[in-house]
Amino acid sequence: MCGMPSAESTRASVHEPDPVRPTKEDEVAAAGSELIGGPLGRRALLGASWWTPVRVIALVAIGMFTLGLVQKAPCYNGAWFFGASSQYTHACYSDIPHLYQGRGFADGLVPYFDRLPGDMQYLEYPVLTGVFMEVASWLTPGSGTIQYQEQWYWMVNAGMLMVCASVIAVCVTRTHARRPWDGLLVALAPAAALTATINWDLLAVALTAAAMLMWSRGRSLAFGVLLGLATAAKLYPFLLLGPLMVLCWRAGRWRAFGTALGGAAAAWVVVNGPVMLFAFEGWSKFYTFSQERGVDFGSFWLIMAQNSDDPLSTDTVNTLATLLMLACCAAVAALALTAPRRPRFAQLAFLIVAAFILTNKVYSPQYVLWLVPLAALARPKWRDYLIWQACEVAYFLGIWLYLAYTTSGDAHKGLPTDGYHWAIALHLLGTLYLCVMVVRDILMPERDPVRRSGDDDPSGGVLDGAEDVFVLGPAARPRRHVAAQFDGPPVDWGRPGATGGSL
Repeated sequence: MCGMPSAESTRASVHEPDPVRPTKEDEVAAAGSELIGGPLGRRALLGASWWTPVRVIALVAIGMFTLGLVQKAPCYNGAWFFGASSQYTHACYSDIPHLYQGRGFADGLVPYFDRLPGDMQYLEYPVLTGVFMEVASWLTPGSGTIQYQEQWYWMVNAGMLMVCASVIAVCVTRTHARRPWDGLLVALAPAAALTATINWDLLAVALTAAAMLMWSRGRSLAFGVLLGLATAAKLYPFLLLGPLMVLCWRAGRWRAFGTALGGAAAAWVVVNGPVMLFAFEGWSKFYTFSQERGVDFGSFWLIMAQNSDDPLSTDTVNTLATLLMLACCAAVAALALTAPRRPRFAQLAFLIVAAFILTNKVYSPQYVLWLVPLAALARPKWRDYLIWQACEVAYFLGIWLYLAYTTSGDAHKGLPTDGYHWAIALHLLGTLYLCVMVVRDILMPERDPVRRSGDDDPSGGVLDGAEDVFVLGPAARPRRHVAAQFDGPPVDWGRPGATGGSL
């Protein structure tokens, strides 16, 4: 899926074909490069040896993932199994070992078809994630103590998730062909390393990253199939279809969008159809659980609930959260149709997923993984990216310290409720900050790091360099495609006859 682009499927830059060197244009990247010998020189022989950017970034991603595994060592050696709060005080909690027995994998139960003992009657994960979990259970030894099996189950899942992490890094590296080193933003993300093995989110993130790569190559059907599979693993990827529809509307690329939508729907049905048909009650558990779930960790709704004598009901929160998300969707659509230049696909993809995270009634710490590759493509600026990552790391520590506080009895070891509220606020503000930077880049294209380098929309596929056919507001005026006071290299963008790829 992540092979090198062909000459036909990749639009070459008109004015600056050489790869972008972040150590030349980004002061934070330049300062950080001093640790490995200084900024990349103009005469560096990129790709002339085995150490190509893709291979370097893949190895860095594996290294960071391994550090994340080491961080979980205190739990692996006992905290998952002994003591209620030690897995929180060590900040090494993971759902994976606990759900091996809790969701029937230890007993050989078939997800969605076999009823589980206890309150959770069926597996509460989408079908493709359930398949992933089941395959890992097949690779787990069925003998020995339950602790031994759970340790093995976590290790097997960790190995499979490491493959997903590598796919994400490679796909992001290759999505923007002239900016391969932006993949280091993904590979070095500390919050990603800390949360990678909390749950199974990396599967959906990897499929989404691969879909973004396919779209950047003009392969609409492959994009749709991969996005449909990603949605079969986690709900959030389908949100990318909204921004893509608006961008294709502005560019008149309905055929490409229709192909993508058809591929996504077909892939989703192929995965979900058999389970829907033969085990509908088990299949629907994910959706009913998401609807019935109350206000939970990480959301501003929790802050409101814990500071109110009469908190809102779950149904009310569901309605308000849906209305807020719809308002965000309308705002993103308006931004896409009125911006002085058509926004890049990655920018709007980041904004819509961030909006879902900000308005949702729950924010599990591993949800940061959804945004990591999108943020690297939308705003490849090290300073802003690291500010956001610092906020996410602070939240990662905050939630575990809060759980340590609530599970340590009268000892109250950890972070009290008020302190946890500040950790939530920091997460929200960090995500909002990055959203503001992306919106500023859209409204002022001359500030966009990607467009300052001479590109239009390298992740846009058929949208890259395409002419607008429908715009609103000030963007509809003559010479609407020329950014005011743009001081970067000139770009042939949006002129008649510029197709940006075949339909």
